[in-house]
Amino acid sequence: MTCVSIIVPCYNEQETIRLLLEAIYAQTYPRQDLEVIVADGMSTDRTRQEIAAFQSSHPALPVRVVENPQRIIPAGLNVAVRAAQGEYIVRLDAHSTPAPDYVARCVAALQTGAGDNVGGVWEIQPGGADWRANSIATAASHPLGVGDARYRLGGSAQAVDTVPFGAFRRSLVDRVGWFDETLLTNEDYEFNARIRRAGGTVWMDPSIRSAYRARSSYLELARQYWRYGYWKARMLRRYPETFRWRQLAGVFVLSFAVLGLLAIWFPWAGWLLALEVGVYLLGLFLAGAQVALRRREAALLVGVPLAIATMHFAWGSGFIWSMIKR
Repeated sequence: MTCVSIIVPCYNEQETIRLLLEAIYAQTYPRQDLEVIVADGMSTDRTRQEIAAFQSSHPALPVRVVENPQRIIPAGLNVAVRAAQGEYIVRLDAHSTPAPDYVARCVAALQTGAGDNVGGVWEIQPGGADWRANSIATAASHPLGVGDARYRLGGSAQAVDTVPFGAFRRSLVDRVGWFDETLLTNEDYEFNARIRRAGGTVWMDPSIRSAYRARSSYLELARQYWRYGYWKARMLRRYPETFRWRQLAGVFVLSFAVLGLLAIWFPWAGWLLALEVGVYLLGLFLAGAQVALRRREAALLVGVPLAIATMHFAWGSGFIWSMIKR
């Protein structure tokens, strides 16, 4: 019987799916106890051909493709879990590359009872070769950009509110329910919120590591964080107790708009807006200067502040728009 089922939702991932499958093949966990289930959202590129080529050249690792006609991540996860035969489920992403001992460490943490859903930290890598991609990857692991998200910043092993991807026993789904298909993103955070509500533990172990490729352009980054903000607002309406200070970007962006409007009639609002803008720009400059000096890359002085501001305003705008649409 298969012990571990690795599930991967994907859509049009011809550039990265082979890298993920190669990393899974290189796992230290016994290959005969692994299976890979790719939930494909009806890809229109060469994703299926890349998977087929891998299957042909690596017959020792069982890889199955199941269709995800809804083309959304939570539906793909549910389809893959239903097809899984393993006692343990390890979720991965087509943009990720797990360390060779990733599966072994996840299973060990589950077997020792460290948590009901366990995961590790991301090593953010650039999604491209230019200064923009490098700046975005740097911002995606900077405290000013991501707050106190431990899976991006690292730290000691501890109970956390969420982990990227996650590994859990198949029986956990029977206990807390399936991934919520009404959320187009934040489905993992919502799943973890239900685990914690049920008295379970979400555990982050920094020895569990995977590389994750960030977006390669500011436009892609803005679209990604707008979605994050939009669906985070939907989730917080159901689980208000999961609010974290790092999610104040919505209030921050709204304050710019409100003060700008009030400044038309009230001079004090204009002065307050100028102060807020000044403090914000100073914070961005210091963040950019810090990483530029540490890594000796002048482009980061401009690129990192642009990326962090893009993350803040895209996330905050999506969050506000979601609240308005309610």
